[in-house]
Formats: sequence, C-alpha cells, structure tokens
Amino acid sequence: MSSVEEFRTEVREWLLTHLTGRFAALTGRGGPDREHEAFAGRLAWEQHMAAHGWTCVGWPVEHGGRGASTGQQIAFHEEYALADAPARVGHIGEQLLGPTLIAHGTQEQKRRFLPSIRAVTELWCQGYSEPDAGSDLAAVRTRAALRDGAWHIDGQKTWTSLAHEAQWCSVLARTTPGSHRHAGLSYLLVPLDQPGVEVRPIVQLTGTSEFNEVFFDGARADPAHVVGAPGGGWAVAMATLGFERGVSTLGQQVGFRRELDALVGLARANGALADPLLRDRLVRAWIGLEALRAAALRPGAEPSLAKLSWARWHRDLGELAMDVRGAASLVATGDAGDPYDLDDWQRLFLFSRADTIYAGSDEIQRTLIAERILGLPKEVRA
Repeated sequence: MSSVEEFRTEVREWLLTHLTGRFAALTGRGGPDREHEAFAGRLAWEQHMAAHGWTCVGWPVEHGGRGASTGQQIAFHEEYALADAPARVGHIGEQLLGPTLIAHGTQEQKRRFLPSIRAVTELWCQGYSEPDAGSDLAAVRTRAALRDGAWHIDGQKTWTSLAHEAQWCSVLARTTPGSHRHAGLSYLLVPLDQPGVEVRPIVQLTGTSEFNEVFFDGARADPAHVVGAPGGGWAVAMATLGFERGVSTLGQQVGFRRELDALVGLARANGALADPLLRDRLVRAWIGLEALRAAALRPGAEPSLAKLSWARWHRDLGELAMDVRGAASLVATGDAGDPYDLDDWQRLFLFSRADTIYAGSDEIQRTLIAERILGLPKEVRA
C-alpha cells in the first residue's frame, strides 16, 4: 500500500486531470444550503469518480473500497476540499449506511446494497428525527408491524436531508408494541418510490429546502431488510451516528478555512480589519480552527466534543461575517423578480444556525459529555 503522501499525490493529480471539461463548471457547487446546485451534474461527477475507484476509499477492498488507512482517508478528504471539488451527493450512503451494513448487515444485505452505493446509482437518506423525537431519538413513534410477509410502516420523519433525491431511507421504527425508549426499535431499509410514502420539502430561511418531512402511511419494507435483529435497532442506529463524525470532518475543516480566509480578505478590503475588536475575533477564529484540526487528528477523540466544537465555531463565524460586513449584511441583493437573493455571507449566517442542531443538537452533545466523559448522574427522563 502506498504511503499517505503518495496517496495524497495520487488524489491531487487525479482531481487535477478529471475536474475539467464538462465537470469544470461544477467547481465549488453544492454543500450546506446549496444542495440544489447542479445536482444532476454532481451526480454524474460522482459516478465518474466511482468508475475510476474514487468513491468509498475507506471501505475494505472486499466490499469494493480501497482499504485506505485513516491517514489516507484524511488526505483524500483534504485534497478533495482543497480542489474545491463539488459537494458529494452520495455521502449518506457512502459514509453512513455503507459502513453500518459492513459492520452489522447480513451477507445478502451487503451484496444487495453496497455495490449500488459505491457506484452512486442508488442514493440514501436517514429517517431518524421526528416532530416529537428530534434530539431525543429514543422517543421515536414511527411504528412498523410485520404482517402479510412485509413490515408495514406508519409515522412521520422530519429534517430528512436529501429525501427528495434519494431512492432509499434507513428508518428507525418501533416494532415491539408497548416498548419504551431504546428497547423495541428496529433499523429498516425502506424504498421511497412506493405507495404510502410522501416527501414534503421544508423551505428554510434561506429559501432553499434540502431538508424534508417524510410521511409513511402503510409503506412496506422487506423482512430481509432489517439491519441487526428486530427490536435491536438502537445499537445499529448509534453505530451509524458514530460513522457520521468520522475523518470526513477534516475535509469539512478545509472548507471552513477557505471561508475564514475569504472573510479576512473581506475585512481587509472594506476596512473592518482596522477595528481592533473585529481583528481580535478573526484571530480567535483562526486559533479555534487550528484547535479543531488538532483535536480531529487525535486518536480516540470523543465525537460529541468534536461535534459541539465545530458546530459552535461555524455558527460564530457566521455571526462574525455579519459584523465584518456591517450594515450591508442586513440588505438582500436580489432584483424585482427575486428580491430575496442572499449572498454567500448571509447564507452562511442563516444556515450555520442549523449546525448546532443537526447530527445531534448541542443540548444532546452536552448531555453525552456530562454522562459519558464526566461521569455525572444521568438525566431524569419520564
């Protein structure tokens, strides 16, 4: 196996060669609050990556991956971000569902789903949060009953990222009648293109809608598509959340650095850098980002600490951007046909509020830190 630096060079040279021609216009497209941008083109780009062996690089070789080491995976995500390559469309399948199946799925489930995830021919979303079970995931009310040779699902999921583009959803549902909290939940793989499934986009403050509500009214799932044992879905769901905070966050931090560098350039151009308070906050933002990187590279780093740290850092950067821009940050720059056309800094400010909520809210991360790291008494629940 090549060294990390050899692997990094291979990634960099491949991107330099292939992110050209019909794919060149995709540079910088997509990402949080911009998932609608050039979706078809980004899908074609990712399928092109798959054809050349550049999806699922961290998966074991026997499952279609490259078996890349942690260091090589970090190099891949960093080089991808440094190239300003388009935001990935298959990341939920590649980084969440795929590793979950590799760890907990049956051989048949692996044969059925892993190849299409790697080839980016089937896209996935994650059906966890509900209107009354967002941060408190154990309060799931969506239910499923096994009858007539299928699981019949009824309930509602919300804040479901990219459900309007996905073909499949991993659904956490209560399958044991009368069960409570973590017990009696099952992890079901559910096709979305079927009667009994309705996807409704949620329009955000920014005017975009990458999140969705998903309604299940008698939707069906194959009994062979339960990951883990029926009723044992909580452990599988927690495994998925653990994969959510993996090495790909290093690539995310490259994007953060690009935003910070651009903000420093704006502060220099509009004179805001002369303000000692703003200059101090920009320096603190730089220090904070360095601390995030050091923490992410530390073996055994606690995922809850990392999530809490980067979410708050990015939210604070959005607030700092508004202060650097000054009064101009309060005005939308659209025309008469689209008066609510926000610029990149306004979108950063508004969407970064969601960073502290999705993938586990700040409140939940603090509870996990208190109970699992500090050993404080567990929260009393009804």
